[in-house]
Amino acid sequence: MADLYGAEWTRRDLLRRVGDVSQIAGIRRSTLLDGRERGVKVFEFRTGGGLDFTVVPSRGMDIANAEYRGTPLAWISPSGLMAPDFFDPRNALRSFSGGLLTTCGMMNVGPEGEDEGEELPFHGRVSNIPAHQVTADARWERDRLTLVTQGIVRETSASGHTLELTRNISSVAGSRQIRITDIVENMGFREAPFMFLYHINAGFPVVDEGSELVLPAQTAEPRDAVAEAGLSDRLRFSGPVAGYEEQVFYHDVVPDENRHAWAAVINKRHNGGEGIGLYVRYHKTQFPNFIEWKMMGEGTYVVGMEPANCRVDGRAAEREAGTLESIEVGGRRHFETEIGVLVGQEEIAEFEERVAATRSGA
Repeated sequence: MADLYGAEWTRRDLLRRVGDVSQIAGIRRSTLLDGRERGVKVFEFRTGGGLDFTVVPSRGMDIANAEYRGTPLAWISPSGLMAPDFFDPRNALRSFSGGLLTTCGMMNVGPEGEDEGEELPFHGRVSNIPAHQVTADARWERDRLTLVTQGIVRETSASGHTLELTRNISSVAGSRQIRITDIVENMGFREAPFMFLYHINAGFPVVDEGSELVLPAQTAEPRDAVAEAGLSDRLRFSGPVAGYEEQVFYHDVVPDENRHAWAAVINKRHNGGEGIGLYVRYHKTQFPNFIEWKMMGEGTYVVGMEPANCRVDGRAAEREAGTLESIEVGGRRHFETEIGVLVGQEEIAEFEERVAATRSGA
């Protein structure tokens, strides 16, 4: 059944009321035309339940803008959505767009640098590689309308490693959830280093003075001295601060009985106390690390929730620490993640209860 407009509908009931199902929900393909966006292909998802978001095949099948009933969920960087043509591996921040999801990796996560003679850009190349074999479809599965897109992102070079990401992004009409399924395969002929991180960027008004990060973490480790000074306030957020220096924390998140890990940025004061939150659910076995990026700067006002298989110090540091993952020839890694919206104090309270129960059961 499709849960829409306060009622549950069968496929037949809905189709009797519209000429085309795109009246309710669907995916619109567009190509952007202006400035640095020129030539970027986007898929605009309308779920019919208030959640709208934009998938960008031209940028690694990432998710740019996202909103719920007109309320933006994600931070968009000053660079905006740029075509991959502008990617500069020596200054990758110039094309870092933010958005709901920026994928980092697959050969490096963290600062630019060198490892075993290979020059590595900041947070890797995958987000700036256009996908191929891209499909998008609104399909009925009995009485449920599913919006889905899939594409392949291939990171390779003539004499280097070859990693292939197959990404599937879906949402059900009427829902407030986005499901991301990734398969990464080593298509080359030697073992390949593998670093992978989801940069989920919560922005205003989900992030505002009084917002909090809610997660069942046992411990939190600051990345550096700047973060250590803010350790006691790591879960609480202020308004924008002039001259703010970013703070990064590594959280040891406790999974639930299904090995799912949960985290959310929650603003209970939003819209006169109605409250809103942005959450992520992922598998702790797939992403053993969780990084918080706390950036309360003016214009750069964002909280990153970042499930990862690594830390954010770069490949050379990961190798030196003995924690660098790799994928064997022909090997595959599988990831399943959900991003969703919490609406109202009741849903927020239920999420907080889930987190408290998971933490106490550790």
